[in-house]
Amino acid sequence: MPKSMEITYQRKGDYLFPNLMIENSPVSYGKYGMLRRQFLKENRRSWYQSMLLSGKLDSHLAEIDEKANERMEQMTEQMAQAENVTEKLKAENPMNWMAKMNSIRSRAEEIVLTELVYS
Repeated sequence: MPKSMEITYQRKGDYLFPNLMIENSPVSYGKYGMLRRQFLKENRRSWYQSMLLSGKLDSHLAEIDEKANERMEQMTEQMAQAENVTEKLKAENPMNWMAKMNSIRSRAEEIVLTELVYS
């Protein structure tokens, strides 16, 4: 058995308890990672526990967060281009530009949440 697979035990009274340690690596994630964590915790409990105990949860959440942010940026640019929301419009009519960009961001975020976070 490889050394990393060996389990040591600690005696407490008449019982032996395994010395289980989860490696803590400083992984940070943002909004979408936190939303994914909450979703898994509430709806996919066994999968959440499995990932947590294996130490893979934080890296999974960071990956989801990164993919979601990239997708948001990509979709926002594509939708703005398709709807002719340009810098020229921003200079001429900032309120109209802001309204259109807010609409685009809302639609893009709904797609990202459905595809990546809540799947």
